[in-house]
Formats: sequence, structure tokens, C-alpha cells
Amino acid sequence: MKIGIIGLGLIGGSFALAAKKLVADAELYGEDINPKHLTDAVRLGIIEHPLTSERYVQMDVILLAIPVHVATERVLNLLDAINDNALLFDAGSTKASICKKVALHPKRNQFLATHPIAGTEFSGPSAAFPELFENQTQIICESQKTRPDLLEWAMQFFKSLQMRIEEMDAEAHDQHIAYVSHLSHISSFMLGKTVMEKEKDERAIFEMAGSGFASTVRLAKSSPEMWAPIFSQNKKNILDVLKEYISNLEQFKQLMENEDWEQLRLEMKKINAIQTILEGIPVRNRTNNN
Repeated sequence: MKIGIIGLGLIGGSFALAAKKLVADAELYGEDINPKHLTDAVRLGIIEHPLTSERYVQMDVILLAIPVHVATERVLNLLDAINDNALLFDAGSTKASICKKVALHPKRNQFLATHPIAGTEFSGPSAAFPELFENQTQIICESQKTRPDLLEWAMQFFKSLQMRIEEMDAEAHDQHIAYVSHLSHISSFMLGKTVMEKEKDERAIFEMAGSGFASTVRLAKSSPEMWAPIFSQNKKNILDVLKEYISNLEQFKQLMENEDWEQLRLEMKKINAIQTILEGIPVRNRTNNN
């Protein structure tokens, strides 16, 4: 089976390594806009061959693991190029835009919209590892529009990765992910910005910051090249979420200004209920980057 990976970062590279372990006859091809990533992917054994546009038609499966705005731009040309029995699927953090893009394409039934809820704050081929997806959630959107035989292969492969599969409407996905992922990244970036602007002495940050600060700003190490397009594509949902978040911050600030410490304690006590929710989430999922 010839498998093509477009985007040899953490997600694409980890998928390739997992496929090499789980698909007996897998032959991995890869493509990346960064020449060093391509060289590193070959050196690290992630892929065997470069993936060129002339080879798209030879692939049995192609994963599109690149920034969401580029994936949306490229998906139609890729559908044009693949053979009539190939599967193309993406791994982007927004789903509505790409689903709308492919809606009227003659090969729409050869596309599957997915979002693996897996990742770390690290990027590039050197960050990839085959166990990344184990016990993580794979969200699938509009699966009814994918050809049954291709969908069946994808489902079996995701299950072999030990992933939990959840099906969602694309618009609902983007709304929910704005709360549980996109807001977390914005908060982390802005906390990092606030501290860096206030604490000009880098040594003071290093010496005084504890594990709580480090874990909270961990996502601020994420790739701006990946996250800026995600924020752009999910702008409406994120702005709605930010409005609620800022309102809660203002209420918290008001309680402090009013020295209403008992009400502040009660508010935090109510929020402690999040622990029971988090206890049902695997440890790696709590620290992922998607």
C-alpha cells in the first residue's frame, strides 16, 4: 500500500511511523514545504521516498497534515489528482471550511474530514512518535459522504491506532473546539505575553516561575504558523468564546476590587467541578496541542 503524507510535522510524521508499524505492506512517501523537514523525515526513517505531484495518482491513501488554510486551498487539486480508488483525509483543527470546499467535487466521496485530538507543543519530524494517537480521540465529520469501502479502511486503521472515534457535524465541531482547544491556546499566548512584558528580567521569570506557570504557558510554545490560520478560519466561534471569557475575567476582577472574598471563594469552588470532567480524559489528552 502506497501512503502519501503531505506535511511531515508532528501529526504527519507520527501517522507515518504508526502506519509503518501497523500496515504490513506500507510504502511511505512524504512532502513538505520545508526542505529540511523532508531531509529529516528520510533520515529518521519516517518516509522512504519524496512525494511529488506526479506520484499523487499512485497513492492509495494521502494524509493532508498541513496548516488549515493551505489544506483548504489544496484539497480540490488533490482530489483531482488522486486515482479513483484512493482515500484523501485531512487532520486539521477546523472542519467547516474544508467540508464546504469539497462539497460539490465529483470525488467528494473519496475525502474524509478528521481531527485527531492528539499532539504536543513540539513540531517538526523530530517530534513525531508512533504512539502519539494511542487512547486519543479521532473526530470524524460528514462520514456519510465518504465511500463505504474507503471509510471502512479508515475506521479500521484508526481503531488499530487504539483511537476512540467520535462523529460530529462540522459546524458543531468548530464551535466546541473553540472552547476546549482554541481558547486554551489564546490564554496561554496572552499569559506569556503579559509576563514577558511585565517581567523584563528573564532571570526573574526563570527563578520565580513554578510548575503551575510552566504548565499554563506550555501552549505558548506552539507554532504561530499553524495557529494563526486556525484562529482565522474559526474566527466567529472564537470571538464568541472570547466574549464570554473576558466577561468572566471582568467579573473576577470586580469581586477582587469589591473585596468580596467569600463570593470569590464560592466561584472558585464551583469551578473545581472541572476536576470530575478531567478525570475522564486520558493524561496525554490533557496536555495535547490540538
